[in-house]
Amino acid sequence: MPKPRRCSFCGHEFNQGTGIMYVNNDGTILWFCSSKCRKNFLVLGRDPRKLKWTAFYGQEERAGRERASASRT
Repeated sequence: MPKPRRCSFCGHEFNQGTGIMYVNNDGTILWFCSSKCRKNFLVLGRDPRKLKWTAFYGQEERAGRERASASRT
């Protein structure tokens, strides 16, 4: 059974055997589900937390709201 991989840019899962593996000069491995994600991250240098179509969108705000609601109770 192949393990699902998680895209380094958008955070979505995809099956092993698909996608793109990119290795940086320092040895870190980045997995991308599509060329759209690869280009947004490597070529355009975009932040996935600022794009609505990624799973990481608004992650900081959601974490802040959860901490605030936990401290109130």
